[in-house]
Parts: sequence; C-alpha cells; structure tokens
Amino acid sequence: MDSLERRSILALACVYLFRMLGLFLIMPVISLAADDYHGANAALVGAAIGIYGLTQALLQIPMGMLSDKIGRKPIIIIGLVLFALGSLICANADSMLILIIGRAIQGTGAIASTLMALLSDLTREQNRTKAMATVGISIGLSFMLSLVLGPWLYTLVGLSGLFYLSLLFSVVGIGLILFMVPNVYRHTFKRDTSPSLTAIKKVMANKQLRFINVSVFALHASLTALFVAIPTTLVTHYELALKYHSWLYFIVMGFAFIGMIPLVILAESKAKMKSVVVLSTFILALASASMVFNVSVALFAIALWFYFVGFNTLEAVLPSLVSKLSPVGYRGTAMGFFSTHQFLGAFFGGVSGGLILQYYSSTELFLCVGVMLLLCCLFAIKQAPVHHLTSIAFSLSQLTELEVDTLADELLLVAGVEDMQIFIDEQTAYLKVDKKRLDKYKLQQLVPVLSV
Repeated sequence: MDSLERRSILALACVYLFRMLGLFLIMPVISLAADDYHGANAALVGAAIGIYGLTQALLQIPMGMLSDKIGRKPIIIIGLVLFALGSLICANADSMLILIIGRAIQGTGAIASTLMALLSDLTREQNRTKAMATVGISIGLSFMLSLVLGPWLYTLVGLSGLFYLSLLFSVVGIGLILFMVPNVYRHTFKRDTSPSLTAIKKVMANKQLRFINVSVFALHASLTALFVAIPTTLVTHYELALKYHSWLYFIVMGFAFIGMIPLVILAESKAKMKSVVVLSTFILALASASMVFNVSVALFAIALWFYFVGFNTLEAVLPSLVSKLSPVGYRGTAMGFFSTHQFLGAFFGGVSGGLILQYYSSTELFLCVGVMLLLCCLFAIKQAPVHHLTSIAFSLSQLTELEVDTLADELLLVAGVEDMQIFIDEQTAYLKVDKKRLDKYKLQQLVPVLSV
C-alpha cells in the first residue's frame, strides 16, 4: 500500500468517523434533554432519534449511483453540506417538530455508498479489503465514542452545542475531501463497492442475504429503541446522575469490546459463522429482556454489557457474511441493500420505541425488544450453514475477448475457485474462493499480480 492510498484511506475513514459522530452523539442524552423543547413526548423523542435512518435509507443507493455520473467528490460535499444544514436547524430548534425536521435533513446527506465508491477509485484491488476494514473500524469507533463522549459533552455545551459540533464535523469533513483526498478524474464503476441495477434481482432472490438484511434491521431497531429509554431509566430508576453516564458507557463498551473478540475469532477463524450469529442474537434477546429487573445499577450495567457484546459481534460478523454470500462480483449491490435495511431499522426502532414508551413503560419496551430478537434467533437457527468463501478481485490488462474467455476457463479449473465473473466494461475479474482448498501457486501463475 503506497503513501497516496494510506492518505486517502485515513482521510475517508475520518470523514466517516466525524459524520457518524454527528449522528450518534445525541443518542445517549436526547431523551433527557427533550423537556426543553415545545411539544416534547416520548413518541417524538423516538422519532427524533431514528428519523435520520429513513432519509438515509431512501437516498443511500440513489446518491451512490448519481456519483457514477457526476463524480464522487461533488456528491460527498453536497451530502456533508446537507448534514451541516440539518445540524444547524437542530441546534436552533425550539420544538420537537423542528428538531425532527433537522434530523431528517441530517440523514439526507447519505454519502456512505459514495464514500465506498471513492475508496474503490483510490485503492488497488489487492488493498481494497484492508481499506474497507479500516473504514469499518472507524464506523464502530464512532458509535463507541458517541456513547462515552455524548453525556460528558452535553454537560458542557448542551444539546444545541452537540449539534454545532456536528456542523463543525461536517466542515472538517469537507476540508478533508477537498484537501486530503486526491482528485480522481476518471471514476471507474466497481461492482464490489457500487450498486448495480442488473444485480438487484440476484441479491433479492438470495434467501440467506434476505435473512442477514432482516437481522441487521432488527439489530439497529433494537439499539435505537433501547436508547429511547436507557438514559431516563438510569436517571429515574437508578438515580445515576448524567455526569456519570459517560463512565458507565466507557466501562461497559471497553469490556464489551474484549468480550466480542473470542466470538469474532470463532466466527472467522474457526468457520462458525452460523453458531456465532445464533449465540449473539440470543445474548441480545436475553440482555434486552433482563433490563426489566431494575434491582441495581450494577446489574443493569451487566445486562448492558451482554447486549453490547452481542451487538458488537454482529456488527463485525454480519457485513462479513454479506461479503461471503453475495453473488460473485455484486458485493456492492448486496452491501447497498444491507445498509438500507440497517438505516430502516434505526428509523423503525426509534419510532416504535418512542410509541411504546409513550403509551406503556420502559418495562414493555425492553420486553418487546427481547421478543423481537428472540424471534430473530429462532430464524437464525433454521438458516443453512455458511460456506466460507473469500472474494478476490483483480484488474485485467486490456485483454482481447478470446484471451478473456481463455483466462476464465483456466481460472475455473483452479482448485478452490468456486465461482467467477469477468466484466469487460470495468476490466475487472471477481472470484469466490475457498482458501482452505485454493491452489495458490496455480492461481498466481495465471494472475501474477495477485497476492493470496
């Protein structure tokens, strides 16, 4: 990986980090701060938490496709400007309606798929998996930081201050895009990062991918639903002052990160994906339901720890599953649908969690989340075992049609190559391989540029 690629990856990962921080910082405090807004109630608080997911879901794939036509940087900058505008509206809101409108406008800055497409433009195939993993880490880190920093920053600058910070993050993101990310004058369509209309039917017909999409929907629905109630539960039931919430989340998230490591290793290295998904979903269901037992803040923190062990594990494992199960050469489309369900889940969880809390109580909310996750666990048990395949892509060197056909025939004869697609329009070949059976020597003879 050269210095230009490292700089690009770092800059784009930071844009992701700042943008997600701007979305998530309010999550651990908004239910406590809502009393300052006209017309506030639990239902509207839930809508304010989750509404960004609806606009994100609706615009994610269209904005990614539009970037193929007018360029990546213009779409990303437009998205960040929209996010800044939404943050400004939220920072000056005096009613829940205006706050919800501002959060919805924040969500219109749906640039995730475009950022991944730009990442594809700026990195070579052999470095793309590492690049995407780096960006994935930044997304996970942004959520952890939001929980820890949100309550602390709120005590210093208030809710409007958090939204002004979000605006500042947008400005920093625009600066990174303009001055740190190299200009790409020829945007190449890459099916491993960009959605393709021709692949939609294939992706939608895949039963395992449909289950993963439902799973990530339920996962993020549970998160936003729970955080409609968790901050107020800590204050009212356990009398834990807001200034101590950051410490609680810091301890819980730190130990949850340690707790997820064995499960991720079991899933990836030991090829136990299905078992880990089932176990993690069951942990989530059990942890959510156990939050109804408000005996002590210590026991609630343990339940929260179990929840985030399961949550962090699935956040790492589910995208990996999408990559393994997506039709060869169409990972971009599969990930686009995955992200859409993720954001829709955030919207559904916020709205439904707010409505449950409005008309019932946190007890019913925690139980409903637990039941939803338990149903997902039961469906996970019925899923077929996952065949552990790895995606590999490489560029072609202006081969003739005859040479492409010959290469395709030779690749399919390599032991461990399970499936393959060569796309002449983007001069790229995509393989699905079983690394345990892969004849690396023969593959590298055919494709010397590969490092496997």
